[in-house]
Amino acid sequence: MSIPVISVAQMREWEKASWAAGKSERDVIRRVGEILAHEALRMTKTGDAILILAGKGHNGDDARCVREHLAQRRVEILEIKDPAVDASKLDRLSSRPALVIDGLFGIGINRPLDAGWIKLIERINASRLPVLAVDVPSGLNADTGEPQGAAIEAWTTLTVGAPKIGMLKTQASRYVGKLVVGEDTGLIDCPLKSELNWTVPGDFCGFPPHRPVAGHKGTFGHLAIVAGSVGYHGAAVLASRGAQRAQPGLITLFAQQGAYVPIASQLQAVMVHLWPPKKQLPAGFSAVLAGPGLASPEVPEELKEQVRRLWHESETPMVVDASALDWLPAGVVSKNAVRVITPHPGEAARLLKSTSAGVQAGRVVSLREISRKFGNTWVILKGHQTLIGRSEGNIFVNPSGNPFLGQGGSGDTLSGYLAGLLAQPALREDVGKTIHFAVWQHGAAADVLSQTRPNWVVEDLIETLGHAR
Repeated sequence: MSIPVISVAQMREWEKASWAAGKSERDVIRRVGEILAHEALRMTKTGDAILILAGKGHNGDDARCVREHLAQRRVEILEIKDPAVDASKLDRLSSRPALVIDGLFGIGINRPLDAGWIKLIERINASRLPVLAVDVPSGLNADTGEPQGAAIEAWTTLTVGAPKIGMLKTQASRYVGKLVVGEDTGLIDCPLKSELNWTVPGDFCGFPPHRPVAGHKGTFGHLAIVAGSVGYHGAAVLASRGAQRAQPGLITLFAQQGAYVPIASQLQAVMVHLWPPKKQLPAGFSAVLAGPGLASPEVPEELKEQVRRLWHESETPMVVDASALDWLPAGVVSKNAVRVITPHPGEAARLLKSTSAGVQAGRVVSLREISRKFGNTWVILKGHQTLIGRSEGNIFVNPSGNPFLGQGGSGDTLSGYLAGLLAQPALREDVGKTIHFAVWQHGAAADVLSQTRPNWVVEDLIETLGHAR
């Protein structure tokens, strides 16, 4: 059910195929209006004022169709067709409507705007009002992600049918805001394919699978977590609690000496042990997580070597995060062994001996290179619209989550939750889907929280993790 990320030309092909199949352009416009209205209602409350800016093309038609579905809002439509003539209409912005709907230009724009349009768009942006963009922020090139002289800075963009490739570019995020895909628009089923695929909640219908009624602790796996050092005990606690939300049968955490007491005193169901110096990790674990809270300079070289050996030789599924990413050896791993790494852009840059800006400028290429370098590992390249994939095959774009995930401990929670899922044998039948689900669920939990508790913290995230459906 994932949606391919496509170009403008591909979108036009899809539309033409739909008209040829007997679909009505007018019906599609009407349906887009309904979907836009649903998003506008979500962004406002009863009695709020909404200002619709409608241009000449079908983008403006989509915006006009919103009005009939907003009976409980005060709606005004401004027809903006010539900036020299219509600029004075923007004086209505001074009334501070709760939402502006941008229907000026669509995805067809591919040339620089003239000075009048640039000035008009800059005036809208200067108002700092919440903006819902129709299909694409007006002025943004939907293939390149670059503004054509200027572009609307939207809070949310509802794009029609499928995401356009330019909207996922790092430089486009300033204009696109939160990208929402209007799927059920009345077009025929999407006939297109892409290496990039947009995640939708329907991808996880019936997942995770139903647990057998006769299951017990041994049925659901035993996770080993190697985490926590002096000054960084909190990361180990958060990773453990994230893992608990995945509900593996057992969790054992191995901590460094100076961090043992503060970690053990905060965990009850998780068994906490000292890391055994100069010894192998005990056998019998169904998955291993290494890395959270191991940033102390006192972490011994023996531990780093043990993590490297496990990564290279063990057949046990392994998730590596945080400081342990820098310890990994390049090259192949044990055949068919599940390996997952979860770098943010800065960590990815270190793995590639590049820069964060370089990684962000080519996130798909960076993911592929990291996976190839480390034995075709699964890579979760974190950040806005986290990517999940390997050196070959499909890459999934995660749409869930929000900027409030940008706080210490969020990544530790994700790595723990993911490792807790992978520790369970039934959830390793489709490793890609399990990884995909963990990332989506982590972001969706943040979205649930942000709707009701704008000042939530990571401990709240852990409490909510697993509730999103």
